[in-house]
Amino acid sequence: MPLFFLPLWNITLEAPQYPDAIGMNIHIDKFHDAHPNDIKNINIMNHYVGMEDIPETIPEFEIFPAVVIGMVVLGIIIGFIGRKKLYLAWCGLMIVFGTIGMYDFYLWEYDYGHNLKDTAAIKFTTPDGEPMAYQPPLIGSKMILNFRAISMPRAGAYLMFLGMGLTVLAYYQARKDEHVGGASESPKNNDSDEKDMVAA
Repeated sequence: MPLFFLPLWNITLEAPQYPDAIGMNIHIDKFHDAHPNDIKNINIMNHYVGMEDIPETIPEFEIFPAVVIGMVVLGIIIGFIGRKKLYLAWCGLMIVFGTIGMYDFYLWEYDYGHNLKDTAAIKFTTPDGEPMAYQPPLIGSKMILNFRAISMPRAGAYLMFLGMGLTVLAYYQARKDEHVGGASESPKNNDSDEKDMVAA
């Protein structure tokens, strides 16, 4: 649920002409300035090299909230059922959805950095003469012209990873409890067997 309030990801641009780095936070339902007017400034820079503006909304912003709510409800139901294998199934489903989300994010970044307008005021090329691409990294940092682009998860993503980790921990704790419960029952059974033998 914190994903509805905390950013999932962040892209930051560092450059000498910007003493304070500029960037944007990516939530599950919106893009948001890391600092006031950051997205506006990014769009102004992108305009000169032919990149599209960062959109106010994308189709994923309709899908991600529904997926998150669905997984929250499913997690609560599984918690009440209490079957340990379902904990791993829930975590596995989260991994699948997370992988799909990351791949979709990569595709968006690729299109954003490669789909350039022919009417760009400034055109840079690679040493091979190919048009330069401006795709940010999926995770980590890379140099784009004189900008250092940094792409990293934020609080919402870390809490999501924590929730997944706790689910795996709950699975192993449930296994441990079953093992301890089974071991504690064994001596009682042995005692009753010995008494039966004495009585006989």
